[in-house]
Order: sequence, then structure tokens, then C-alpha cells
Amino acid sequence: MALDHSLVGIRSEPVDRSWNATDAILYALGVGAGADDPTTELQFTTENTAGVEQQVLPTFGVLAAAARTGRRLGDFDPAKLVHAEQAFELHATLPVAGAVQVTSGVTAIQDKGSGALVTTENTATLDGRPLVTTRSGVFIRGEGGFGREPGQSDTWTLPDREPDEQVRYRIRPDQALLYRLSGDRNPLHSDPAFAARGGFDRPILHGLCTYGFTGRALLHAVCGSDPKRFGGMSGRFSRPVLPGQELVVSVWTGAGGPDDALFRTSTADGSVVIDRGRFRLR
Repeated sequence: MALDHSLVGIRSEPVDRSWNATDAILYALGVGAGADDPTTELQFTTENTAGVEQQVLPTFGVLAAAARTGRRLGDFDPAKLVHAEQAFELHATLPVAGAVQVTSGVTAIQDKGSGALVTTENTATLDGRPLVTTRSGVFIRGEGGFGREPGQSDTWTLPDREPDEQVRYRIRPDQALLYRLSGDRNPLHSDPAFAARGGFDRPILHGLCTYGFTGRALLHAVCGSDPKRFGGMSGRFSRPVLPGQELVVSVWTGAGGPDDALFRTSTADGSVVIDRGRFRLR
């Protein structure tokens, strides 16, 4: 079979998911915290620094709400799947260690012609209360053409002014090897032969790693480095990033409302890698 369209609209049974302080630190290192200066961002990269209380990067919420349900989307070459879009909303500040229950479901399978866009939604609850909701989309090349409605277009518009903030981060050449230790062992990000099957000259960076770098930029540029103020973010992955490249996160504060911002992430040569970015303060 190809994609299993019968999954649309069906929620999974709750799945247990937990993490500890070390997991939170490993994630922070995986998205570049402390790479430029190890004496900064110690609240995210250490648990025993004098006078510094450990905190969790907000984008770790995407991982906290990830859980395997055992259901397959269908039979297709996994090398043809790429992360297309990601959004999440924090209902409370993430604890350094936690145990949650996660439910998930496929919300839509859209025909994009050359492939299919599969969107899912996960909700993680802590002690019976919502902690984080994530919405994700993956594009599977070669699985389109089934004739369903293509879905609604986004009304996001690039502001007609210079960004209020720009943050630059250099991606380490081995960044994908470090990030994969947080759970995503897809060989697309480590195995040159597997990456070639997907049409790439070399392994690419995880989309969620680029997303995490972008979230760090928003945290420091818009939230004053305070995770309690971070409400959520969304964006579309428009182009892959290669380890070793530099990221430039452009932020337009107040665009769309006093508690909102728009953002776009590019590489140093101007190639957009996360587009149609939206951010919300909490």
C-alpha cells in the first residue's frame, strides 16, 4: 500500500514519555547552546553552576511531545520523507525533568502533486494538565496524485522594513552527529549513502535542529532569555541546512500584534531555510 488515509482524524491512546536533566542539557548542546562561548547559556547547559538554576530551552517541548504510537503512515521509501513544517505551543514552562502522557493523530493528508503533505498533532499532558501541543508536517516525495484538496494557503507576509533583530549562529560541522543523540537517528543526517538516496550530496542537518537554533535566537532576542515568556512558534522548512553553514535569524517584533513577532531564518548567502515564521509571547 501507499499512504494509509484511514488514519486521518483518529487519535492514539496515551503514550508515556519522560526526560531528565541530562536529556535537557544534551538537547541544548545539540542546538548550539554555549558553542560560541561556553560561559554563556549555562542555565541550559549545566545543572551545577553556582547561582544558576537549570532551565529548559522552550523548543525542547517539541521533543517532549514526541512519542511512538506504533502506527505507520504506510509503505514508502523513508529517504523520500523530509520535515516540512513545525509549530508548537507551550501551556506551561517546561520542567527540567518530567513524565507526560502524549496523544497524537494525523490531522490531514494533502495532495501536493509531486508528493503528499502529512500533518499531525500531538498533545503532552503533565499531571492531567496540558503542557505542550505540537503540530508537524512531513512531505513525502512521490506519494501525491491521489486527487484530494490541496489545503488552504498561508497569508504570512514579509514585513516591508528591516528586521528589528538579527541573530547569527555558526553550525558546527559535527552538529548533526550531536543532535541525533536527542532521539532522531534518521541516517539522512549521518549516512552519506542514505542521504544520496534522498537526492543530497551529503548528510543534512535535522530540520528540528535548525528549528532549535532559531528558537534560541527568539528566546534571547524577544524574551530577554526568559523561557517563561516563550509562548510558541511555527515555521516552514524551505531548504535543508548543511552542517558547517551559518544561520541568520531575522526577527520583526510586534508584527501581527504586540505579543507577536515574525521571523525568517536564512543561511549566510541569503538562502531561506525556515520561512513564514511566527512567534508568540506568553
